[in-house]
Amino acid sequence: MSRHAVFAMPIRVYFQDTDAGGVVYHANYLNFMERARAEWLRQFGYSNAGLMQELGVVFVVRSMKIDYLKPALLDDALEVTVKVHELGRSRVTLQQMLRRGETTLCEAEVHLVCVSADQFKPVSVPEALRAHLL
Repeated sequence: MSRHAVFAMPIRVYFQDTDAGGVVYHANYLNFMERARAEWLRQFGYSNAGLMQELGVVFVVRSMKIDYLKPALLDDALEVTVKVHELGRSRVTLQQMLRRGETTLCEAEVHLVCVSADQFKPVSVPEALRAHLL
């Protein structure tokens, strides 16, 4: 997958994701995006646990800019996307979106940092993974 490719994953909104009015609680958008990032990594052959065990690294969220455009509602079928925007030595910037059909509900720019699993200090993105992200 090149950095221009978009990974997409379906998500269904369940009762537990919503407030009393049937609207997705704002923090749950972050959970949806986290799940999509985990599955995005799996397509390259790595789980989060695998990254730690095999490569000795983990990605942590450094910062995130998120724009809530329209509400997601109970029982909505959504699509969560992940796209590499920028790749640095230890930093990966992703663009993520949540959509209901053609309607964009939420957009985010996520800054991840690759850190060592034992000391949580920044390290280079492993070459085995970097090749998939370019």
